[in-house]
Amino acid sequence: MSRGRDERAAGSSRRALAFIVVLVLIDTLSFGLVIPVLPTLVMRLGNVPLSEASAIGGWLVMAFAIAQFLASPILGGLSDRHGRRPVLLLSSAGHAVAFLIAAFAPNLWVLLIGRVISGLTGASFSTAYAYIADVTPPERRAQNFGLVGVAFGLGFMLGPAMGGLLGSIDHRLPFIAAAAVSLVNFALGWFVLPESLRADLRRPFDLARSNPFAVFGRLKTLGGPLAVLASVHFLWWFAIQAQHSIWPYYTQYRFDWSPQEVGLSLGFVGLLSVLVNWFLVKRAVKAFGEARTLRFGLFMGASAMALYALADIPGILVAGILLGSLGGLAPSSLQALATSETAANAQGELQGALNALTSIAIVAGPPLYAQLFANSSGDAPFIRFPGLPFALAATLAGSAFLLSLKVKPRGGGGPREARPPALEALG
Repeated sequence: MSRGRDERAAGSSRRALAFIVVLVLIDTLSFGLVIPVLPTLVMRLGNVPLSEASAIGGWLVMAFAIAQFLASPILGGLSDRHGRRPVLLLSSAGHAVAFLIAAFAPNLWVLLIGRVISGLTGASFSTAYAYIADVTPPERRAQNFGLVGVAFGLGFMLGPAMGGLLGSIDHRLPFIAAAAVSLVNFALGWFVLPESLRADLRRPFDLARSNPFAVFGRLKTLGGPLAVLASVHFLWWFAIQAQHSIWPYYTQYRFDWSPQEVGLSLGFVGLLSVLVNWFLVKRAVKAFGEARTLRFGLFMGASAMALYALADIPGILVAGILLGSLGGLAPSSLQALATSETAANAQGELQGALNALTSIAIVAGPPLYAQLFANSSGDAPFIRFPGLPFALAATLAGSAFLLSLKVKPRGGGGPREARPPALEALG
């Protein structure tokens, strides 16, 4: 009888995991749809050339990130109190509203409002990680976090490719499609997604613990592995903002790529991400352990950024994409290591804290990279080196790799050593 209950529980966890992976896929697809046409929309709304549009695009991303930084710890704490499902529903609804605003924005100020709304409700990825931690035993988390990477890769593969095609018809059409996809995500969550956080693991919401500016003090107090992992997480996310924020501008400037070509290149990135997360994450962690897999992924990511910086022909850029795909080994390994240091009823708080660090990286990164690109390209550059943003990104990713050397390796497939949950000790 006990065996039957265990089998039913395992089946329920598998279904819940499948639902959350589909939600992440749809969410990523909606964001990927608009990437190829965003430069065109900014240039037309602002009546500015490409180099200035890249700088404006950086400020738009910064507005999104500031809103997300302020809201993420609050949403993480609310998910620990009320469950993951309501927060995921709020995120999907917020994205739908934001994309509709962008689709019909008459000027850049209205577009900015849409980005702020999206940032305030944008907790889908951090809540998805908390959801997986709820339904997955520690020894399987790296593998299941890898499935989120698969979903992200699929969405990033299909979204930009579809967005490039739709954008060739009308540059606002991808935003309408993204809003529709977000509404599908909301419906899926409303009718299908079960709640993952058991009632006995919920805890009262504490506004003081959800103060985004308290993240730094809390992580400093934690010390040890979790503080190191949080620092690696921040440096990595700061580095990859170069690719996230200036890729369409950089490839259009260097190689005169059209929105369709930009979309296809990002689709190729997504395809490789799917392959790495589907086939390599589980095997790498089993063979080498989470810490070593993390280091390898960070090293490959840093190498890719260096190639992007030096790419003067598309072939070098493609080589960077191939190397960079192995950087996809890093996030799942890092998440598995961090969640193993955190109590079951504090996973939402952990993901809220990590998401706040991500938001800080997004606040600072895109404007910085956009300004570096604008001042190293264009008609009168300060320095003629359009790959400068990626050179900085390579330095940051390399720093994350060096810092990860402080993380103690654990056996690949063997049992973890028992450790007290670090985050719970602060409660």
